[in-house]
Amino acid sequence: MRSHGPSDSIPANARGAAIALGNFDGVHRGHQAVIASARAQGGKLGVALFSPHPRGFFQPDAAPFRLQSDAQRARALTACGVDELFEVRFDAALSQMGDAAFARKVLCEHFGVRHVSVGADYRFGHRRMGDAARLAALGRELGFSVSAVTAVEGDDGRFSSTAVREAIAAGAMDKAATVLSRPWAIEGVVQRGFQRGRGFGFATANVPLGAYARPRLGIYAVRANLDGVLLPGVASIGVNPSVGALPEPLLETHIFDFDAELYGKTIEVEIIAFLRDEAHFTDVEALKAQMADDAARARAILA
Repeated sequence: MRSHGPSDSIPANARGAAIALGNFDGVHRGHQAVIASARAQGGKLGVALFSPHPRGFFQPDAAPFRLQSDAQRARALTACGVDELFEVRFDAALSQMGDAAFARKVLCEHFGVRHVSVGADYRFGHRRMGDAARLAALGRELGFSVSAVTAVEGDDGRFSSTAVREAIAAGAMDKAATVLSRPWAIEGVVQRGFQRGRGFGFATANVPLGAYARPRLGIYAVRANLDGVLLPGVASIGVNPSVGALPEPLLETHIFDFDAELYGKTIEVEIIAFLRDEAHFTDVEALKAQMADDAARARAILA
């Protein structure tokens, strides 16, 4: 998949694509349906998304909310067969741009699209003035077709990024995985931590949560992706109250039967199942016993 930044000129062989348009945070089943609609048009398949996410632009002080890093999203889009990734800079100028101007300047003149697929509830332009029907009308004037894709639903309701955030906030990792079509995962660079777990026989790879939406704090069964190999483990996502509370939650992953050096390495950890809430232990032996029990339960779940 080729990526085209907000300031890049679009090469001739990337123009004329059928694109899916949206934010695509999570690339969940609903997003996948919009991408499939664009793919059905044949020819080159593209995705156009906004950078930074509009929510971050309008609410700069909002709590972290991202479901994926940019690298994770790019890999998920590649897995969907996307050929071209077009980034639209979301800034003050774009936020003031009307729906007609956006369709003409961005979609038609800059990207040169042949077709645009959006969710049926898609809104665009200044103060969300345009909808899917308006985009279709503009497309007829400007020379591109438009498909509005009906929302995809499961047993628990609509597949959406909000549904994923609600699921992980509740520790319902199975529900999050159903919406995403894969386990929710955190990716980051391993940093040094307290290193006290090593003395208990539970050395951990520690990754800051950064911009990720905050899941329910506690202990989880996980799988760590190291260079394409998934290794089972158990992880804490929390502030580590037993060894000195951290200012921000941290992902601390213990990979079973593994002792290689990981500091400075980028790893991705799939969060499979919630085991228990974070707790404070004043007795070291009680903490060690609980950690052993957590590991045993995680092994059983992941077997």
